[in-house]
This record gives sequence, C-alpha cells and structure tokens, in this order.
Amino acid sequence: MRNTLSIIICLFAVQLSFGKVYKVRSPDEFNKAAATIAPGDEIVIANGTYTSWAVTINANGTVDKPIVIRAEHKGKVVFSGKVRQSVFYVLGSYIQLKGLKFEDCQLFKGQGKDVILIQLNATKNCRVTDCFFTKISVNSQFMPIVVISGDGDNNRVDHSLFISNKNNMDVQVRIGKETVPLHSLVDHNTFMNKDSVTWKGNNGGECVQIGQDPILLGNRYAYATVRDNRFIRCSGEPEVISNKASGNKYINNYVEDCHGELVMRGGHECLVDSNRFKGGTGGIRINGTGHTISNNQFEKLPIAIRLMYGMAKGKIDTGFYIAAGDCIIKNNQIKYCDTGILIGGAKNADWTGKFDTKRYPSRTVQ
Repeated sequence: MRNTLSIIICLFAVQLSFGKVYKVRSPDEFNKAAATIAPGDEIVIANGTYTSWAVTINANGTVDKPIVIRAEHKGKVVFSGKVRQSVFYVLGSYIQLKGLKFEDCQLFKGQGKDVILIQLNATKNCRVTDCFFTKISVNSQFMPIVVISGDGDNNRVDHSLFISNKNNMDVQVRIGKETVPLHSLVDHNTFMNKDSVTWKGNNGGECVQIGQDPILLGNRYAYATVRDNRFIRCSGEPEVISNKASGNKYINNYVEDCHGELVMRGGHECLVDSNRFKGGTGGIRINGTGHTISNNQFEKLPIAIRLMYGMAKGKIDTGFYIAAGDCIIKNNQIKYCDTGILIGGAKNADWTGKFDTKRYPSRTVQ
C-alpha cells in the first residue's frame, strides 16, 4: 500500500511538472488557446498547409517552464501563400516557436503596417528555433521576414534554415529612436542561395541586419551576437551581414562564395572574431571606431579587410560614412587574396545627390 501511494504521488508530481497541450488547426483555435495559456503549456499546430494565418500571442512563461508553440511534426506544418499581416506576432517572455516551415510566402506590405512572418516585439527570452524559411518573396524594398524589435532583451533566432529567399532581408534586429532590443542572439543558422535583389540600388537583401540607420542611430548599443552561422552563395546585396549599431559581436561565422561582405556600415566598438571567408567578392569592410578584427581566416578573395574613408570621424561627428579609426586588427590569416589589408578604401568617393543632406548633415566626398 505504501509503495502504491508513493507511485501515485510520483505520477501526480510528474503530471504537475508538465503543462497543458493545446492542439490547434486554425487561427481561431490558436487565439483561444493563447488567451488561456500558462507557463509550461504547449500549442501544437496540426500537420497541414495553412494560408491566411495571422495570430498574436501575449503571454509569459518562465525559465523553467517556457511556453512552446510547435509543429505537430517538424517540417509538416507549412505556412504559404499571400501574407498581408504578420503570421506570428509575439509579445511577452519565455515563448518558443519551434519546427515551423514557411514556404512560397509572398509578403505584401500594407500602408504603414509591418508584414512579417515572425515578429518578436518587446519580448524577453523568446526564441525562434529549428524553423525553415524558403522561397519567401516580398513586394517592397527593405522588408525582413524575421524581426526582433522593441525594448526587449535576450531573444534568440537559432538552428533555422533560410534558403532561396528573394528580395528580402532574412533576420533583422530593429533599432529605433526610442527602443533597442538588447543582447539578441542569432546563431547556428544556415543562409543559402540568396540571389541579388531586383530593387534599384541593389539594396535591401541582407541575410542579417543589426540596426537600420547607421548615421543617426549607429551610436546606440545593442550588444547583439551573431555567431556560428553559415552563409553559402548569398548575394542579395553587398552586405551579407550588416552592422549599423554599437557593441555587437560577430564570432565564428562561415562565409563562402558570397557576393558581399561582413560590413561595419555604422556603429562602434564591435568584435569580429574567428570568422572564415572563402571565395566571393570580399571579407570584412570597416567604418566606425574601436572595432577589433581578430583571428579571422580569408581565402581566395579580392580584398580580405578594407578600412574605409568617410565624411566624418569619431563618435560625435555626423557623416554619411564614418572613417575607420582606432581599430585593432590582429592574428588574422590571409591567403590567396589579391590584397590582404587595404588601409583607405573609397578615398574621394563623391556621394553628391545620392543622399539627403538635410536629414544627414554631412560632407558628400569621402
């Protein structure tokens, strides 16, 4: 009898340690589950292909009991078709999206409205993991498909695949005048087969973008980390990875046969360490001050490292580009490159008529 009672108590304790599981087959069912969900609960989306899916979840899990939103079986829950609202709009904390597939989605931007596949807005400790994004297209320039935004912290995009997406930005950490997501982590993802965007100016096709306004907001510190990712044949635009904020880290990424570079377009005091670049059009391009470029490997590139001229220098002056200054470049391995380290790229480049000098008071010649 004592043993039986012990077993019953143990089973009851195990049951309490697991949350409820809500299996859903429509946005309405999802929203009903999201309205009552508690720490440790799961929303399981049934296998199938879904169109016109747009849901919001605003809930809070805990570090020990996160809220999980997952596919019934990995890769068997597919979102496709025309998208006119964010597919998953997430607020709250300790929420995980897992095992979802987005394929052949066409994103149509509305007037003044974000249209994103997944947006983590002002979230804390939320995660997009083990998801698949392929053949995603957009109808307007500068549209991302996964966004971390708002005054959140410690959000993560990891172990996901971004394959053959067109005319879009893949992962964006959005930094505004009033809000900065802190300590975002983008890691262990694969970005592959991204063709050049068709937009005028060949701009708006980054795989990862940290910050959007390097001139007026580049001094904001986001402390984001981009590490252990693979970028293979990504040629969306000249910036495969675009840094436009300060205090970020780019560690142990592998970049192969990309028509683009890892670019310190704006910001200061970033670490670029232990990355490997093989083939393609370039390695690392540097504007801004106080960066450390260390322990990277470069092979078969026109130029491995470029230190750029600018219209201004330091952290205080405003310039459309900030000249590279006070950077540390050490312990890098460069082989079979036409030029190893170029000190002084784009000297005398004339940007007259190419940017708004009222919005960005600046010289026009670098």
